[in-house]
Amino acid sequence: MDLSIATWNINSVRLRAGLVADFLAGWRPDVLCLQEIKCGNGDFPTRVFRDCGYRHMVVNGQPGYHGVAIVSRLPLMAGTSLDFCGRGDARHVSAVIDLPAPLAVHSLYVPAGGDEPDPELNDKFAHKLAFLDEMHAWMDDLTGSGGPAAIVAGDFNIAPLDNDVWSHRQLLKVVSHTPAETDKLNAIRRSRGWVDITRYHLPPDEKVYTWWSYRAKSWAAADRGRRLDHIWVDPRLSPAGSSVEIVREARDWKRPSDHVPVIANLRLVG
Repeated sequence: MDLSIATWNINSVRLRAGLVADFLAGWRPDVLCLQEIKCGNGDFPTRVFRDCGYRHMVVNGQPGYHGVAIVSRLPLMAGTSLDFCGRGDARHVSAVIDLPAPLAVHSLYVPAGGDEPDPELNDKFAHKLAFLDEMHAWMDDLTGSGGPAAIVAGDFNIAPLDNDVWSHRQLLKVVSHTPAETDKLNAIRRSRGWVDITRYHLPPDEKVYTWWSYRAKSWAAADRGRRLDHIWVDPRLSPAGSSVEIVREARDWKRPSDHVPVIANLRLVG
């Protein structure tokens, strides 16, 4: 069967509920993973999603900060969440899609890491590196525990490859593209053979971005982006017959998020 999964750091789901509704109406992914919803569970705009035909959802919210969710047109089995680094941040939620072969979907929001790429001077960067270490052990376990195959999607806040940023040389000391981060993220992917579905389809020598700063007067003209949003497919799932779409035009919508949706279209066999 075919399955489409999207991820989007929405940067306040209540503020941009209309944009989400427009996206769902136009692109109709089966499942949407959201990050930075910035609201508690009780304030999540459930009705907006139900009116769009997405009646199934799991939410791990946090008022004003972080927060993740999964909404789906397909039935979801009970959701769970993990507390990386024991800080109580709402950065992860998962659910199992009720398919003939159950599929676990994880919405993940990796810490941004602040501005100074020195863990001794910047606790936020130290937190990010510790988060990545826990993420490595967890994702290894996902593929080795005998549980259902998984898809991990979200804002990883890291642009791991040279052409995932507008200038590899100029951003080597900028948080999100430092070797301390990219080495850890690439090691996680390689450890168990996770498939970075975007780079499976778009070669490493092609510039690919999913985020553009609000600080640029004209984001499109400057085009100084970074690829921070990812969909990784369990090595037990074949990427054959898949495709990927980055909805770049969403960055130009009224009052947009600084991130745009990424959509993976998968053909599940067996």
